[in-house]
Amino acid sequence: MRFELKWTKCTVDAIRDVTPAIREIVLRPEGFGIENYAIGSHVNVAVLIDGRPETRCYSLVGDIAPDRYRIAVRRAPDSRGGSLHMWSLRPGATIEVSNPASLFEIDWSRKSFCLIAGGIGITPIIGISSALTRRNAEVELHYAVKSRHDAAFLDELSGSLGDRLTIHASDEGKRINLDDTFGRLPADALVIICGPMRLLEAARRSWAAAGRVPTDLRYETFGSSGLLPTEAFRVRIDNSGLEIVVSESKSMLAALNEAGYEVMSDCQRGECGVCAIDVVSVDGQIDHRDVFFSDQQKKSNGRICPCVSRAVGAITVDTLYRNDAL
Repeated sequence: MRFELKWTKCTVDAIRDVTPAIREIVLRPEGFGIENYAIGSHVNVAVLIDGRPETRCYSLVGDIAPDRYRIAVRRAPDSRGGSLHMWSLRPGATIEVSNPASLFEIDWSRKSFCLIAGGIGITPIIGISSALTRRNAEVELHYAVKSRHDAAFLDELSGSLGDRLTIHASDEGKRINLDDTFGRLPADALVIICGPMRLLEAARRSWAAAGRVPTDLRYETFGSSGLLPTEAFRVRIDNSGLEIVVSESKSMLAALNEAGYEVMSDCQRGECGVCAIDVVSVDGQIDHRDVFFSDQQKKSNGRICPCVSRAVGAITVDTLYRNDAL
């Protein structure tokens, strides 16, 4: 697997609120320095949700430092519990953090780059924009937020990018026009995007409509963003009579594994498709939060990525797991 996790203890070194709803947390690994990693990487963090151990994923902010990690956590009202745990941390607390990993696979040899971030999706983009600026690449950054009040790290970005930074604040009536943005780019431009599901899906449709090379659109998402409310739902295992309740604080993948139905997984971010399982029937509605399946595949509801996708109501699945003891 690409994302074999190695864990180390870190101490919370500093905390500051960069917006009313986004908190930056500086972590210092104990006992050794930080190994080199790709700009734009993320780490997994061990958290406690209702007293149970879980993991949550956060992008690393800014340039690589030899002795610290910077992450930023948005306190989400629809959180599955991770952000509440992270916001409860205080300086001096100890938590376990995985080794960094990256999904962007950036071709740094390109001359032209377009960066797009939606909300908290700005976190991995900050380091990428800084690295591209140092390389004297042609780069523009489009930052979509509800208001400038919600734009995290705005001073840092403005200082490095100047007029190459465009803020699209919806309360000012300024929304990013993806068709126009992509239409102005050179043919060999690379687009790097991180944000909620609606933004990513819109970007994929616009990119395809423009006839662009699919692999020139690089993206990363966060699994908590969906089109439906996050709530508990039921998963029935086909031909077993077993029904599992997936709480709003747990992923479907974790619930299946805990019940003994071992589902293979890799990125656990809805991007690689390794964990995809068959959907037999739907009694309600599936909220496909992955970026692995096409729009048509999602409409057919034939398969689901349980690492991030959820449902309202109940679904019946076949995990292909077979065990005579069950």
